[in-house]
Amino acid sequence: MKNDTLREAILALAAGDGDVRGREGRAVDEVIEALDEGALRVAEPNANGDWSVNAWVKQAILLYFARRDVAWMGEREGDGLLFYDKLPIKRNYKKLGVRCVPPGVARYGSFLGRGAILMPGYVNIGAYVDEGTMIDTWATVGSCAQIGKGVHLSGGVGIGGVLEPPQASPVIVEDGAFVGSRCIVVEGVHVEREAVLGAGVVLTASTPIVDVRGEQPVTTKGRIPARSVVIPGTLPKRFPAGEFGVPCALVIGTRSESTDRKTSLNAALREYEVAV
Repeated sequence: MKNDTLREAILALAAGDGDVRGREGRAVDEVIEALDEGALRVAEPNANGDWSVNAWVKQAILLYFARRDVAWMGEREGDGLLFYDKLPIKRNYKKLGVRCVPPGVARYGSFLGRGAILMPGYVNIGAYVDEGTMIDTWATVGSCAQIGKGVHLSGGVGIGGVLEPPQASPVIVEDGAFVGSRCIVVEGVHVEREAVLGAGVVLTASTPIVDVRGEQPVTTKGRIPARSVVIPGTLPKRFPAGEFGVPCALVIGTRSESTDRKTSLNAALREYEVAV
């Protein structure tokens, strides 16, 4: 089916019109197959640089769970690991030109682009990981998260997922970003292109992002500027029991423009003494 036809079929099923476990549910299968092959995305950039969420695609993912029963899978199919779940694991790595290191796992319905490497980490259904990106050991990419080209997700990084509500924006990490060890990025936070997050940065929708590059601090939330260098910080906050430091993210510098992005990244890490 064409995307418009698929969308109409999914919206009808989500409204209770039709049997998701019957023939009408085949539209759901088509959507998940398209997600697995990268032909369809939960969210995608617009010409003006903003992102649009395809809420109906998220609804299809939710319907896919309703369409399937829990069953044994994995080892009995020659995958070397045993699972008891509703969703199979991803299998088309060779076709896509992706390297998966055991015991890295991506669920069927996620996409990894050519040249991507999945170390022993995890990628959930609906996630889109673009070309040349590294998902390092024990890093996780949550459902529907959108990861750009040439991104490095260091060891232990947690990229949050979201399925409900369907219109909610997923986490977005744009091209060329570097996310340091043990960073957490959740609740629809948007990391713009070529930004550098130092080790241990925690970003939620309510985390203050304090830009200290100028004479006065500027505080925002939910979006890390392009090419910025970010480290963990604290802000004082008064409670009944006294004043304590609460987490924030500090934008301390700017990654220089360079045609060699790796050189630029290394220079930023040295200049600002950022732990990764």
